Amino acid sequence: MDGMSLIVGLGNPGAKYEQTRHNAGFMLAELLARRWQGSWSAEDRFQSRLARVDVGGRKAILCQPQTFMNLSGEAVGALMAYYRLGIGQLLVVVDDADLPLGAVRMRPGGSAGGHHGLESIAQHAGGTDYARIRLGIGRQAETDRRIAGYVLGKFQLADVPLLEKVLNRAADQAACWLAEGCQKAMNRFNGTIEGTKDS
Repeated sequence: MDGMSLIVGLGNPGAKYEQTRHNAGFMLAELLARRWQGSWSAEDRFQSRLARVDVGGRKAILCQPQTFMNLSGEAVGALMAYYRLGIGQLLVVVDDADLPLGAVRMRPGGSAGGHHGLESIAQHAGGTDYARIRLGIGRQAETDRRIAGYVLGKFQLADVPLLEKVLNRAADQAACWLAEGCQKAMNRFNGTIEGTKDS
């Protein structure tokens, strides 16, 4: 992928939201920063924590918006405008309650699917044709659409080993996207890790 890329993990800032299901995107951004030896800095003008990395000669910015989930697009839009990034240079990582825990699914674009963070990004990034990785977090009950309490809850201790596998696969997928593009990253890494269960 030519030029600078922007990889955004979505979540909510603050200690009370750490390790919650809705912060799966933040968790992946943290893992990528560790893998790629990036150092985080708070940058108020972008309302974000950023880590600038060089991955095999490919430059990328890792971002954790500090706007809270529903306003994530404000941070993403400001970064894209400042660095003059096209929508094809953006990868967003989000939790998805409609996928089982263990699922990793990249798409080159598409609807927000009711995810307010993605809705905000579409408004500020100029459309929906940006790559996204959805990390399955399961759903408490198939009939219960009121899931705010669930997604803002912490992962169960029993889920942590599976979560770590998911994050590592998604990190590999993000690296593949950066090096070889969306199609190859989808073909190689989309799927559900065996031995999973719905949360």
